[in-house]
Amino acid sequence: MNEINKKRLFIASCVALLVTSMTFAIRARLETVFGPEGVGLTLEQIGYAFAPAFWGFTLAMIIGGPLVDSLGIKKITWIAFITHAIGIVWTILAKDMTSLFIATTFVGIGNGMVEAALNPMIASMYTDEKTKMLNRFHVWFPGGIVIGSLVGWLIMDVMELPWEVMVGVLFIPLIIYGVMFLGQKFPLTERVQLGVSNSNMFKSLGKPLFIFMVLCMLLTAASELGTTQRIESLLKESGAVPLLVLAFINGIMALGRAFAGKVIHKLQPAGMLLFSAIFTFIGLWLLTVTSGSMIFVAAAVFAVGVTFFWPTMLGFVAEYLPQTGALGLSIMGGAGMLSVSIILPVMGRLMDDAGTSEALRTMSILPAILIVAFGGLYIYMKKRKVKEADES
Repeated sequence: MNEINKKRLFIASCVALLVTSMTFAIRARLETVFGPEGVGLTLEQIGYAFAPAFWGFTLAMIIGGPLVDSLGIKKITWIAFITHAIGIVWTILAKDMTSLFIATTFVGIGNGMVEAALNPMIASMYTDEKTKMLNRFHVWFPGGIVIGSLVGWLIMDVMELPWEVMVGVLFIPLIIYGVMFLGQKFPLTERVQLGVSNSNMFKSLGKPLFIFMVLCMLLTAASELGTTQRIESLLKESGAVPLLVLAFINGIMALGRAFAGKVIHKLQPAGMLLFSAIFTFIGLWLLTVTSGSMIFVAAAVFAVGVTFFWPTMLGFVAEYLPQTGALGLSIMGGAGMLSVSIILPVMGRLMDDAGTSEALRTMSILPAILIVAFGGLYIYMKKRKVKEADES
């Protein structure tokens, strides 16, 4: 580890995640460009065209996860760089549903490879602070959405420049993280360092606790990203500027993750997840009954809820199921993005047929289920802690 520049690798990882997250905000703004009032796609068609960003992400993580151990973190990181570059160029050239679909697929694969490589890299570099450092790393997911939202608003709504300029801004962080990773030595994954065999890894993947967390990841990711990815359509008639609401939500999330260490110490991962589910449920319901400036109040409650979902789910697995290795983290992230690829066209159909309020009410069912699930997890982990204390 002495030859590894952990600080530089961590900062470069944050910039790589910045590219990933900015694509989410910029894609949200593209919904109006390619939608009924732009190119002419229906909201359901937009959902299908955007879906590869999520199942492509899933595919990349499921493939990249086991390859991180065998090929190494470095090679997977450069695959992320190349597919990101192709996806950005193809997005700029997109003219219809097919070309948008292909562009989004490459972007999704690049995003997935970033998570497949860099989540286990951070876990291996900071073995005693996994959840804390993963939360700090994932500051740049909402942070990038804030930046991307403001870039989209400034370029398209204030300066009234072509949407291609907005997409082209992605080349700036792409080049930065490529330069920062160039010539660096990367660590081995934690599973390789610990000498955990493939057979033990696959046995760990079959544990009930891991399967439970994967199922919960389907719901946490859909609650967070399904809502924010379709923010333009969901809030179009609310009287608020959707991209500014998106920036506001993700600004709160970035601040929360930056100071996650103290919260983690008090609540522990299971407690944080229960807290998150409760606030996400309340926030989604408030979004159905508010308008104008009060949208920001509802959005704040929702933001507090979803802030810790993604990194804490990963941190929980890294801390309590480390034998699952990079593949375990990839399966978690992949499951989350797969659920979003499914929920996007479903939300589009609901908005087309029943309106935005019905779509939001339907989405609130997901955190309601999570309140029960994480309540059970919290009780289980407390009993497990007491049992381990008694045995020691």
